[in-house]
Amino acid sequence: MIRRFEEKAGQLYGMGLIGGFCHLYIGQEAVVTGMQAAIRKGDSVITSYRDHGHMLACGMDPKGVMAELAGREGGYSGGKGGSMHMFSMEERFFGGHGIVAAQVPLGTGIAFAHKYQQDGGVCLTYLGDGAVNQGQVYESFNMAELWELPVIYVIENNKYGMGTSVERASSTVELHLRGTAHGIPGEAVDGMDVLAVKAAGDKAVAHARDGKGSYILDMKTYRYRGHSMSDPAKYRSREEVRKMREERDPIERVKTRLMENGVEEDVLKDIDKGIRKVVNEAAEFAQNSPEPDPSELYTDVLAA
Repeated sequence: MIRRFEEKAGQLYGMGLIGGFCHLYIGQEAVVTGMQAAIRKGDSVITSYRDHGHMLACGMDPKGVMAELAGREGGYSGGKGGSMHMFSMEERFFGGHGIVAAQVPLGTGIAFAHKYQQDGGVCLTYLGDGAVNQGQVYESFNMAELWELPVIYVIENNKYGMGTSVERASSTVELHLRGTAHGIPGEAVDGMDVLAVKAAGDKAVAHARDGKGSYILDMKTYRYRGHSMSDPAKYRSREEVRKMREERDPIERVKTRLMENGVEEDVLKDIDKGIRKVVNEAAEFAQNSPEPDPSELYTDVLAA
């Protein structure tokens, strides 16, 4: 679903039906899929601006997500938030956030709410390898471990923060060790393998839910497209991208495993056909949904 949805979003962006920024999740699908399988109803999720995959994995309606991308009334934020700013209280998805690392202290606060309310919930707080170097991340780490908050920091390490490789931006590329100074355990994970993600997610969630505090997961993943739709991605070779697609694609790896375990290829083709239908319907809904009324400029605005 995530792969086909993002491919369609890329098409609509190219047609001028989606404006502003648009950061696609193609290549990283195993991370959110595996982590979502490790949590339960009542838990919370917050992430950055590469967020469409997280919304779909949380159970948000593809029609509402696509309509928001297109700035239409039927979108989750009424067409006023766009790609980076959608929320769903029903699914406990607390947004994409456009400012790098801004979601990290917010996710830490959500975890504090889970502990304060004693509801047994945990918060998955996603961030990128570029966001790891922001100061508020370490303030959050300190508070999370000091108060033993049920938060899992999921670093989606796709090797490039915008156009800068992690090797050029970080003094150490072992990002799961970034919480060592605060006593936070961490683990490096093959983020292109959904089963490896699920196993690591189960371990981290159990740690947090048992009252042992926070946990860091460094998901080694890869994005096939540019940082955003406007990025020509000249900082890496086509050969590098091709090699990742051919050798480590997360969806193809699952397909191979399923077929090795007796699932017929026709069954997988039928699943893909059904998904394409859902995505096409979402695109049609988005295009047919009206733009917000001009009066909406004055609603949902906080004034001091």
